[in-house]
Amino acid sequence: MERTLNMVQAINDALRTEMRRDPRVVVLGEDVGKVGGVFRVTQGLYEEFGEDRVVDTPLSEGGIIGAAIGMALYGLVPVPEIQFADFIFPGYDQIVSELAKIRWRSGGEYAAKVVIRTPVGGGIRGGLYHSQSPESLFIHVAGLKVVCPSNPYDAKGLLLASIRDPDPVLFFEPKRVYRAAKGEVPEEDYVVELGRAKVVRAAQGAGKAVTVVAWGAMLYEALAAAEQVKKDKGIECDVIDLRTLWPVDVETITESVKKTGRLVVVHEAPRTCGFGAELVSLVCERALMHLEAPPVRVTGFDTPFPYALEMEYLPLAHRIAPEIVKTAEF
Repeated sequence: MERTLNMVQAINDALRTEMRRDPRVVVLGEDVGKVGGVFRVTQGLYEEFGEDRVVDTPLSEGGIIGAAIGMALYGLVPVPEIQFADFIFPGYDQIVSELAKIRWRSGGEYAAKVVIRTPVGGGIRGGLYHSQSPESLFIHVAGLKVVCPSNPYDAKGLLLASIRDPDPVLFFEPKRVYRAAKGEVPEEDYVVELGRAKVVRAAQGAGKAVTVVAWGAMLYEALAAAEQVKKDKGIECDVIDLRTLWPVDVETITESVKKTGRLVVVHEAPRTCGFGAELVSLVCERALMHLEAPPVRVTGFDTPFPYALEMEYLPLAHRIAPEIVKTAEF
């Protein structure tokens, strides 16, 4: 049976589903228990599963991640929550130097099966300490998988797949669409395979076309821009939702670029050394001779995330559309 849920409800449903299925799954973090999390994503889990499986922790991100690693090494399946991605940095050493390395360090004898959930990105006027998009810092670390859903259906399926994956996963949740994005979500158990992107809008006809790649909340801005350029200029777009940032589905992107000859990548994070640069490089290595225009990145700026100028900082549709047009008409 399918129900209409928002992303908060879909993620809660995934956690509840897996905690009922697997008694090893433990949720921990600041205020995740009695309060239900700052965004209420874990609401009701404490009442159903009790304080041994839904653990309110001290305000210590390094301690939360360190404890989760220890739990995983002893056979549990911890799903720690970091209240905001901006707060994850006190635990960064634990993630990079311990969590990501345990399989290699132990010669494959041990693995730390940990899924770190954290809200990411702007859109709630949170300013510089509550709006960052640090995905490239984790994609760069060998041994980690990085996931960022854009809609409720994928949020449930990707989280279930992440918890069941044998390796550590960073699960970024775009808080701008926590409650804005709604969709049909099956009540039953299902997974969305990690490492698979999805073409959510396909170019039609034989005219000029552009491949647009986005993820998380920016997918909706990319879709809005694609609709605008079709209306104004007759330009068609393949719009691709990455869903899993790493390992990235470069085959789907490359196949689209070979068809359109053009690439625009959209992300909230600052431009320099953002994941968009890596995507452009991967495409150029595989499809350079198919490109009819230079690849373009539409991103946040190389500044701390602003409070008063949030809508100017974010790469919204009004910034994306002109770049699609410029690329199509190059």
